[in-house]
Amino acid sequence: MATQILMPALSPTMEEGTLARWLVKVGDAVKSGQILAEIETDKATMEFEAADDGVVGELLVAEGAAGVKVNTPIAVLLEEGEALSESSSVAAAPSSPVAAQSAAPANDKPAPVVAKPAGARVFASPLARRIAADKGLDLSAVQGSGPHGRIVKSDVEGAKPVAAQTPAAAAPAPAMAAPMPTGASADAVKKQYADRAYTEVPLDGMRRTIAARLTEAKQTIPHFYLRREVRLDALLAFREALNAQLAPRNIKISVNDFIIKACALALQAVPDANAVWAGDRILRLTPSDVAVAVAVEGGLFTPVLRDAHLKSLTALSAEMKDLAARAKTRKLAPVEYIGGSFAISNLGMMGIDSFDAVINPPHGAILAVGAGVKKPVVAEDGSLKAATLMTLTLSVDHRVIDGALGAELLKAIVGHLEAPLAMLA
Repeated sequence: MATQILMPALSPTMEEGTLARWLVKVGDAVKSGQILAEIETDKATMEFEAADDGVVGELLVAEGAAGVKVNTPIAVLLEEGEALSESSSVAAAPSSPVAAQSAAPANDKPAPVVAKPAGARVFASPLARRIAADKGLDLSAVQGSGPHGRIVKSDVEGAKPVAAQTPAAAAPAPAMAAPMPTGASADAVKKQYADRAYTEVPLDGMRRTIAARLTEAKQTIPHFYLRREVRLDALLAFREALNAQLAPRNIKISVNDFIIKACALALQAVPDANAVWAGDRILRLTPSDVAVAVAVEGGLFTPVLRDAHLKSLTALSAEMKDLAARAKTRKLAPVEYIGGSFAISNLGMMGIDSFDAVINPPHGAILAVGAGVKKPVVAEDGSLKAATLMTLTLSVDHRVIDGALGAELLKAIVGHLEAPLAMLA
């Protein structure tokens, strides 16, 4: 019996993808676990495996096709000896979302709605929530088709508001959030530059995701910022001595490795700040899972170093190098860049003295790290001397961390960096 192979959800946030490359062709016999295709998600290019044995009967989506929705049929798998025309169980599937819309009958029923228990948590993508807000739709009455029942865009596009069945069951509807402003349209902006030469750069999945998430972050997260200077002289001297001893093992510890370790230990020392915003509650994490921003062509990744407080400097250094290298080739698995409660963004190596980083939701905070700069400082005896100072700026989600708690966390980070030997205890 022929079966449809559907576009998979390769990450919790994936709603559509690009079929980058087919690794099979029509007529090929495939085994369960064999790689069928390479699929680009919003963050990475991942391999997609066959779930069953069979013969490829038809490829419904061409290589390079973008915007293919999750759960859209992309291929047909036949049993051995079966012909495509013999199977009546597999309907012809459109090769693109546009064709799917034009092929749909005009009297299609709206998306099914299922009432959920009062107070039950609703899992939905940000885009689905915005569409629901525009339509006045109660998401608790929508059945999600995404991973683990998550409500995605396609679930709410055809859904209609459901009236309360009885007056007694009716409850005041919560005020719906206004849709996020999108700014001027592309056509309106292009008109302003009609007499100027320019190159139009289409957005790939990563850039679209970055734009959406950072817009969401700045519009929905109440940021505030805390700044402190840290004296690096003791750390730099210790790092030099440590690297000299590690040289025979071909290991070199960076300042960033010390910063990761300092943040991980500070989150343990100030556990109330080791937290994320979860919509209607705060989740306090037990381990220190620290994300680190890595610049890649066309965007960035934030790979997560899990249990960073338990790992040695050499282990953190090796893991960070591996994650950064695979991030640059977009070979990270979703589990390697999703999660964490805290992030680090370091632009010091690019000569930036200080900056304010944008929080990566649902994280509670992000540390922006500037360059180490020689400056005159006043010694305890009142004399002037040179010291290497680095500016740290902590961007904090005020819903999760208050000012005094944020100051305590930043103080702990600075304390570890200024007394680096204690991090090895």
